Amino acid sequence: MKITRFFAKNISEAIRNVREELGPDAVILSNKEVSGGIELVAAIDYDEALLDRDNPKSVPAIQKTETNTHLQEPVSQTTPATKVEWTQEPTLVEMRRELESLRGMMEDRLTGLAWGEQARRHPARTQLTRELLALGLSHNLCQQLANEQPEQKDFTMMWRATMGRLAQQLPVNEIDFLDEGGMIALLGPTGVGKTTTIAKLAARFALRHGKQNVALVTTDSYRIGAHEQLRIYGRILDVPVFIANDSKELGNVLNSLQDKRLVLIDTAGMSQRDVRLSEQFSVISHGSPLIRSFLVLSATTQMTALDETVKVFSAAEPEACIITKTDEATSLGPVLSVITKYQLPMAYVTDGQRVPEDIRLARKGNLVKQAEQLKRSQDEELMAAETFLHDSQGYETHVHG
Repeated sequence: MKITRFFAKNISEAIRNVREELGPDAVILSNKEVSGGIELVAAIDYDEALLDRDNPKSVPAIQKTETNTHLQEPVSQTTPATKVEWTQEPTLVEMRRELESLRGMMEDRLTGLAWGEQARRHPARTQLTRELLALGLSHNLCQQLANEQPEQKDFTMMWRATMGRLAQQLPVNEIDFLDEGGMIALLGPTGVGKTTTIAKLAARFALRHGKQNVALVTTDSYRIGAHEQLRIYGRILDVPVFIANDSKELGNVLNSLQDKRLVLIDTAGMSQRDVRLSEQFSVISHGSPLIRSFLVLSATTQMTALDETVKVFSAAEPEACIITKTDEATSLGPVLSVITKYQLPMAYVTDGQRVPEDIRLARKGNLVKQAEQLKRSQDEELMAAETFLHDSQGYETHVHG
């Protein structure tokens, strides 16, 4: 086996040198960045079976790069043989790390090339995609919105048209359920603000139709002090609060409240991965067929968690959602992306702790404008930081130059 080191300015040149000197069957053993470029270690006449014989329990499957096609497939391809199992032997662990680093480097390079090609062919659309990503929207939604816009020189017009298209796709519950009344259950993970939202809805309804027409119920028997929090709101609003620990108790409580125009049900806050969620769904579904479910989502939650939450809570068949904590969010892109993806209508939006002031009906245009405002604020902060760094570097150069 012949092992050779190669030095080059970049990875493409290094791989080309390997191909020219060792041929297409060379195996890249390691790579690392060095002063002035890249160092590759490659081998020819590599015999994996020999290493298997010498150390059968500690040899990884070696990844081979076809150097004669490296421009098309620059990421190492694993031979589809036995299962790849890496040991913790230091040398082999380091080799694995270097191979993974090479793969990441190549993928980043290809991504950059793809962006460059797109920017050359469709500069305005590429800029539009970047700006949409800066809103925090999902990659798929960004691509879909950008592809709908024809390439044109006036970027401002493209942006306005795209924001209008985004607003059109946002689903909104057209009917205010507080005008209808009924039995309303708020579902959602822990910490999204269900109890405070119930207090806001109860106060809003009481101002319109009188406090004698409102009652609060909690099925949260898991959290310490959960009942007391709702009781405090009940005392402040002067409305009754009831506790139901299972579906039978819930059914009995709701039967006793048939004279109330609005009954708001606070459920236990659980992670979307909590195995007890099905129990909560069962309590609601068996409590009464008249219960309408609404999912509460926090605008501060990351997109993957929001996506998972909507999937899991869809088992309860919520007819709409309530978006909370928009005043705390740094971006509305994630929550707007998820509700657009699943077409889950928005009913209300909350933006503070005040009861009942900080709640309002969901409006498409308002949410899109707020998303833009948050993006502008971040852009301004970034520009200020860049200006500060530039001025600091200039000062250092002046003092030490």
